Amino acid sequence: MARIGLLTISDGRDFVHRDITDWARSSEDAIAAALEGAGHEVVRAPELVWTNELASSQARLVAEARPDLTIFNYSVWAFPHFSMLAAASTPGPLVLLSNIDPVQPGMVGMLAAGGALDQIGRVHGRVWGDVADPATLERLLVHVRAAQAVGGLRGSTFGRFGGRPMGMYTAVANTDQWLATFGVDVEEIDQWEIVRRSELVSPARAREGREWLEKHANVHYDGKQLTPELLERQIRSYHAVRELIDEWNLDFSGIKGQPELTTHFTTMDVTEAFLNDPYDWEGPKPTHVTATESDMDAALTMQILKLISGDPVLFADVRHYHADRDIWDMANSGQHATWYAARSDDPAENLRRVHLYPEVFFFPAGGASVHHIAAPGDMTLARLTRHSGRYRMQVVRGAFEDYGDEVNEQLARQSTFEWPHAFTRMDVPADEFLSRFGANHIHAVPGDYVAELEQVCRLLDVDFQRLGG
Repeated sequence: MARIGLLTISDGRDFVHRDITDWARSSEDAIAAALEGAGHEVVRAPELVWTNELASSQARLVAEARPDLTIFNYSVWAFPHFSMLAAASTPGPLVLLSNIDPVQPGMVGMLAAGGALDQIGRVHGRVWGDVADPATLERLLVHVRAAQAVGGLRGSTFGRFGGRPMGMYTAVANTDQWLATFGVDVEEIDQWEIVRRSELVSPARAREGREWLEKHANVHYDGKQLTPELLERQIRSYHAVRELIDEWNLDFSGIKGQPELTTHFTTMDVTEAFLNDPYDWEGPKPTHVTATESDMDAALTMQILKLISGDPVLFADVRHYHADRDIWDMANSGQHATWYAARSDDPAENLRRVHLYPEVFFFPAGGASVHHIAAPGDMTLARLTRHSGRYRMQVVRGAFEDYGDEVNEQLARQSTFEWPHAFTRMDVPADEFLSRFGANHIHAVPGDYVAELEQVCRLLDVDFQRLGG
């Protein structure tokens, strides 16, 4: 649920305002009802804005509620300086909303106000039409979701477990830039804390988690790389990280893992998969975005996608391109949330498609790799990357595809079978993608959120780059 401020801007002539008050108020009523019907809270200015004094005072009253987004409603011609004064008292994201009516020219008022705001560089969105029209309401809700995501970042904390992994420049970001651009602080936590605290988790708790996984997933012990003891070590690591998340009030995280933990302790595959899941062996829970290889820009991208969509977010390497099928194999060391196996609200439905295989030779410390094939469906794929130090959001539309067990296995065995795989058809030519994409990691959520991501970029002053399409 978002908190949305709503001010209706009117004509500054008393004799005109008097005659259009009922029209303007009914328009505001309809907007409030539509937004409340969509599950949001609406904070309305007590009075319509038709003087310069009211422009400032009503905007301040709405701003006191700290809305995620403020809407200026134009159902009639409105004096533009009222919008400018109100905007000066509106610190957060702003959308101008107008009717399309030949008698009452709210559209003219919106254009005049929007042009004035452009002249001073005030970022804002614009929506026009009748909110009773589902298409108009959806365009407005795009701005709501984008504003929620930006507001959700401000004042949040990212937990970075370990330093730069394996020399990856794209996994490390400037903390000053993060705070200035996104409003996110970074808490540095040593990976030793995961090792130390995991030993303090009760044996009974670890055993219960192992037995739950053995019951619902397909566990393939080999007596060496994957044993009950190693699986319990991974479960204890999960609980250790959960404890650190609570202690440090972390909003999202990243774990380095390689090479120290994966060589000498155990992999973080189980930890990362179930942190990103909406459940674990102890029941339903909120998802906690966690990026493998402590990839900061990955985690930030994932957090934005989570705040926009509400769904778990997939993390993957762009592992392989099957040119004969024009599809991509998105895979990364067992890190995909198990939710993607079936995208079901029932954990058992997802986990019956999940296999816990012994870790491969990259990870001599052993443990379980969380293997599954992502369920098919329409996807938005995205990644924050940097060009000459400036952030850009690279976005592409696509779909996960399923070819049946036999073909899926043939394709997965061409890379690292034990890892999870998402076979992806992207709406961008391979040459364009490989020439322009600025990282080896990519992230995805079900559905179409391109418009929301574009609005997020406008609010954050981040470049938006649509690939293909």
